[in-house]
Amino acid sequence: MAPTDESGQIGPHASPSGTTPPTRPPAGTEAAPGARMPRWLPRAMVLAFALFGVFQLGTWAFHQLIGLLINILIAFFLALAIEPAVSRMAAHGMRRGLATFLVFFGLLIVAAGFFTLLGSILAGQIIKMIEGFPEYLDSVINWINSTFHTELRRVDIQEGLLHSDWLRRYAQNSAAGVLDVSTQVLGGLFQLLTIALFSFYFAADGPRLRRALCSVLPPARQAEVLRAWEIAVDKTGGYIYSRGLMALISGMAHYVLLQTLGIPYAPALAVWVGVVSQFIPTIGTYLAGALPMLIAFTITPLYAVWVLIFVVVYQQFENYMLQPKLTSKTVDIHPAVAFGSVVAGTALLGAVGALISIPAVATLQAFLGAYVKRYDVTDDPRVHGHRRRGEGPGLFTRTRRLWTRVGELAAGRGRRSG
Repeated sequence: MAPTDESGQIGPHASPSGTTPPTRPPAGTEAAPGARMPRWLPRAMVLAFALFGVFQLGTWAFHQLIGLLINILIAFFLALAIEPAVSRMAAHGMRRGLATFLVFFGLLIVAAGFFTLLGSILAGQIIKMIEGFPEYLDSVINWINSTFHTELRRVDIQEGLLHSDWLRRYAQNSAAGVLDVSTQVLGGLFQLLTIALFSFYFAADGPRLRRALCSVLPPARQAEVLRAWEIAVDKTGGYIYSRGLMALISGMAHYVLLQTLGIPYAPALAVWVGVVSQFIPTIGTYLAGALPMLIAFTITPLYAVWVLIFVVVYQQFENYMLQPKLTSKTVDIHPAVAFGSVVAGTALLGAVGALISIPAVATLQAFLGAYVKRYDVTDDPRVHGHRRRGEGPGLFTRTRRLWTRVGELAAGRGRRSG
C-alpha cells in the first residue's frame, strides 16, 4: 500500500529500498554551479583570439609595407608600358634582358636631359634675379618714397635685414633642416631605385611571371588571365605612347610661340611644357604654363598675357580636337570617366593614383566590355536626343497658345475695369 501523509494524500513513490528518489529541477531553471562548460567553448574562444591577433598583425604589416606596395604597383604599370617595345625587340632575336636594359637606358638618357634643361632654366633665372635684385629694390623704394612721401634708403633696408632677428632665426631653421632635406633626397633616390629594379624584373621576366601565375590556375582561368594581361599591356602602352606624341606636339607649338616672342630658354621651356602638361593629370597644364609665364613676365607683362592666352587656346584645341583622335584607338575612355578616375585615384593613392588611374580604368573597361553582351540600338530619334514627330506641341504652337492666353487675360482685365 502506498504511503500517505497526514491529509490522506498519496505521497511520492518510494524506491524499493525505502528511500525517496531525487526530484528533477523544473524546466527553465539555471544549471547547478558544478555543471561543466561545453567542450567547444574554449576552442571557439582560442580561435576568436587567434583570428583577432592575425587581423591586427596583418593590419600592422600592411601599414608598414604600404610604401613598398605602392612602389611595386608603379613598377608593374611601368613594366606594362615598356612591354610592347621589349617584346618587339625580343621578337627580332635580341635577348629579353638586353632589350629591357636598352629601353631603360634610353629612358634614363631622356630623363637626365630633361632635368638638365630644367636645372639650367632655374639656375639662369635665379642668377638673373640675384643680379637684378638691387635694381628691383631701388624701383620699389622710389615708388614708396614718391607715393607715401617717405625717405627710405636701400642701405638702411639692407642693414636692417642683415641684423634682424627674423633673418637669424630663418638661417638657424634652414641649417637645422638641411639634414631633413638630405634624408628626403636619399629616400627619394632609394624609392626610384626600387621602382626601377622591380620594373626591370617585371619586364625582363614577363613570360616567366605569366607562366608561374597560370601554373596555379585551371585552363579556363588561364585564358582569362592572359587576356586581361594583354589588354593591360595594350591600354597602358597606348596611353603612354599617345601622351608622348601629344607632349611632342605641345612642345613644338609652344616652342614656336616662345621663339617668336623672343623669350630666353625657348627649347627648354617647350620641353617642360610638353612633358609636364601631358604626364601630370588635371593640374599639369597650369603647372606647365606657370614657368614660361613667369619668365615672360620678367621681360614684359604683355608677353606673359600672350603666353597665357596661347596656353588656354591650345588646351581647348588639344582637349576637343587632338586628344580624342589620338586616344580613340588606344585608351578609348570618356573624358568624364577619365576625370572621375583621376579624382578617385588621387584620393586613394595621391599623385601615384592620378598617374595610373586612367590606364587602370581603361584596362578594366576593356576587360569588362569583352564579357558584356551588347545589342543593336533601335532606330529611334530619342536615342539621338530628338523628339518624335507629332509627340508634343512644337515651338510655333506653344508660342501661339501663349500669345492667345495673354490676349484673353488682357481682355478679361479690360471687361472688369469697364
